[in-house]
Amino acid sequence: MFLDRVEAGRQLAEALIDLRDRPDPIVVLAIPRGGVVVAREVARALHVPLDICLTHKIGAPGNPELAIGAVAEDGTTIFDEFLSHSLRVPRQYIEAELQYWKIELARRAEVYRGSRARAPVKDRVAIVIDDGVATGSTLIAALRSTRAAGVKSLIAAVPVGPRDTIERVLSREADRVECLRAPVDFYAVGAFYRHFEQVSDEEVIEAMINVQ
Repeated sequence: MFLDRVEAGRQLAEALIDLRDRPDPIVVLAIPRGGVVVAREVARALHVPLDICLTHKIGAPGNPELAIGAVAEDGTTIFDEFLSHSLRVPRQYIEAELQYWKIELARRAEVYRGSRARAPVKDRVAIVIDDGVATGSTLIAALRSTRAAGVKSLIAAVPVGPRDTIERVLSREADRVECLRAPVDFYAVGAFYRHFEQVSDEEVIEAMINVQ
């Protein structure tokens, strides 16, 4: 169990420390909000830039916690077609959700980055980080979005996630996967943290500014 996201980030940085002396340029991309706190520690340890990679899951009608897909800020989308079909999710619902979250992610990008330019990722090693992964939908959307931007190499890094998701799903999306805890029996990301309070927009902005 991790004390909090800062400790998880420091442990994740230790697992990635071999990258610090790599000649290739590296950028750390965090999935807000909680992933930013974790990613800041990695960026600090590796002495590399930190930026955000905004994604959001698309929840099922009447059950927003059940992910039927996800969308990234550049419009990259993924959907569980089997689940959507089995739940008989109307196409109009999906289109409305996508439209809403594309607008909302653009707004959040402006809030979090402020006047700072987006960090370049083309031909760089990109490390995409969240504070944990469950189904993997938002992280997969982030990885595919980042891959499409022309990165040289793509790394997915999380403190915790279910073994099946790590081995069967993420390993197909990234060139390298770092996960500190990958239990077979997995219930929720927060169960692996002693302190797992919601991260505010203000904390995200502060983390983005005070990386070094």
